Amino acid sequence: MSIFQSIPWPRIFAGLFGAFLGLALIKFGNPVILDRFVDAPPEKLVSLERGFAANPELLSPSSNPDASAVLYEPWPVSRGLWILGGLLLVGLKMGRWQPPMGRWIFASAAVWLGWQLLASSQTANPYLTRVTILHFLACAVCLFLGWHSLSRVQRLWPFWTALIIGLWLVFWQGFAQHYGGLEETRQFIYAQPNWKDFSPEFIKRITSGRIYSTLVYPNALAGAILLLLPSVSIALWRLSRRFGNVARGVLVGTLVYAGLACLIWSGSKAGWLIALGLGLVLILSRPISRQIKWLVLAGILALGLSFFFIRYAGYFARGATSVSARFDYWRAALQTAASHPVLGSGPGTFSVSYRKIKKPESEMARLAHNDYLEQASDSGIVGFLAYSLFIVGSLIFTYRRGLVQKDGLRFAVWLGVLGWATQSLVEFGLYIPALAWPAFTFIGWLLAGDRTQPPEAACANQPGRRRRQGYMNAE
Repeated sequence: MSIFQSIPWPRIFAGLFGAFLGLALIKFGNPVILDRFVDAPPEKLVSLERGFAANPELLSPSSNPDASAVLYEPWPVSRGLWILGGLLLVGLKMGRWQPPMGRWIFASAAVWLGWQLLASSQTANPYLTRVTILHFLACAVCLFLGWHSLSRVQRLWPFWTALIIGLWLVFWQGFAQHYGGLEETRQFIYAQPNWKDFSPEFIKRITSGRIYSTLVYPNALAGAILLLLPSVSIALWRLSRRFGNVARGVLVGTLVYAGLACLIWSGSKAGWLIALGLGLVLILSRPISRQIKWLVLAGILALGLSFFFIRYAGYFARGATSVSARFDYWRAALQTAASHPVLGSGPGTFSVSYRKIKKPESEMARLAHNDYLEQASDSGIVGFLAYSLFIVGSLIFTYRRGLVQKDGLRFAVWLGVLGWATQSLVEFGLYIPALAWPAFTFIGWLLAGDRTQPPEAACANQPGRRRRQGYMNAE
């Protein structure tokens, strides 16, 4: 056997792919339509649209030349596309092609992507459409790699280890912002000679005290927590089984605490309600008696909703302005879809059409804050139906076919995708690589089922070997 053949390529691919997704959480947390501003100097930030700006101190890395700033400095999406292209070449070697289960789901994804390409032929803004299409192609590659390549890796501990590290760094930055980092950001903005030229909405946003870590704004951070915290917690529990239950409990408990603390500090109302809903789904799916189940559900609802209304009482007293703003975005998206029902205004161009039809008093927005309605606005009815069928169909198919219930990790991944898909009703996670790339990877991995086929027969008479493999297998 040659040295090349002896290299554990599946494990290497899993580690590289996990590192890529962990890197995406840190480097690609801005919407793709803002990619041109990633390397912008501070004075150019004023040219961002009113009411929507990416992390100001991250978009100008030269202002903070320390090691932390270099670590959290965002990258242009093009770098991620080159890395993903290299991973695709490696992933293609991970086994022979097999017809997928749920072919209609992959067909709907293909129709959606193909329709985006067709809609780009009549776009209202070629630049916005070009960067959006490239991002959608990257999402398709992640879907393929999750289905074709990652699902064939038996020992996934390198993948989960890398992803855990990435999420920990996100939480670390969130804690840093909560304990003084946001104040430094405000001082940085106020030190700019033209800071008064920033929009009032942006100034209000940076003085709100809501953390956003490496993501574009607080609600995007909440989306990352909803998507990744369930699966990463279970993976960490399995990876740390050598440490004993007490040490494992402390380790996993610290991770969960950090995630929930960042969720609370993000101030995301929808994020908190969705997290509460995911908790209810988790309890309903457990094989416990009906009496205990309903008792626990009642307790979770009472405590969760009480905390929600107490914490955000002032927000509702002020009229819940962000809710009314979203209704205005959704109205505009539906109006654009009605005006251009076939091809829409072009992928990523909601802001172009919204600028023309928004109310004078409404805050300007780059995205519709609803990924499904944005498909209708940007690519017409076919784009909306194909994307909705792909997302909803994937969740229903993987659950009803029993692809997630038999394994706690798979169910946790499914639960995270459910949280991401639900938040997409009020946010734009599809357009943020840090959220969309892991989500599409997880969907592909779930749709593949368990294709690793571990050698159970060979291990049947070797309990020591099976136990050692269990230590290293995060599945």
